[in-house]
Amino acid sequence: MTKSTLSAAGLIASCALVALGFSSSALAGAHASAAPAPEKDIVATAVAADDFNTLAAALEAADLVTALQGEGPYTVFAPTDAAFAALPDGTLEMLLLPENKDQLTAILLYHVVPGQIMSSDISGTASPETLEGDAVEVVASGGGVTVNGANVVSADIGASNGVIHVIDAVILPPES
Repeated sequence: MTKSTLSAAGLIASCALVALGFSSSALAGAHASAAPAPEKDIVATAVAADDFNTLAAALEAADLVTALQGEGPYTVFAPTDAAFAALPDGTLEMLLLPENKDQLTAILLYHVVPGQIMSSDISGTASPETLEGDAVEVVASGGGVTVNGANVVSADIGASNGVIHVIDAVILPPES
């Protein structure tokens, strides 16, 4: 996917986010008490956290590193190394093979939503469209926030081109 394709997808999905009930600040990232903008992009922020080594390797295998270093903004639901380790035996190794690049790319893009969605922008249930093309179900309740059933274990990790929400499972797009 090229940067221009990502930008077009971002524009379309941003319009969809407004229709789904996310506040306009979710798209612009505008908050009255906003801290200074982070200097690291999403990829550099994840790598520096040292709990996303598997995600970083998968992004590299899928040739998505440069795309997620782009202008954005993006919201990334980032599975930890433990989340990838919980996949059935052999799944990750199979996905990292060059012949499975398209499947790996689809899974990774399913974790990315165009626009910057902060936890304060989420209430109730919403179904934003991902860069993969299918929607995820985001549910905010008294027990926290889930994305397709995966728990958000750390939210609002700022990056220069978006935000990361750490999740405890790898989410998979629906089969076509």
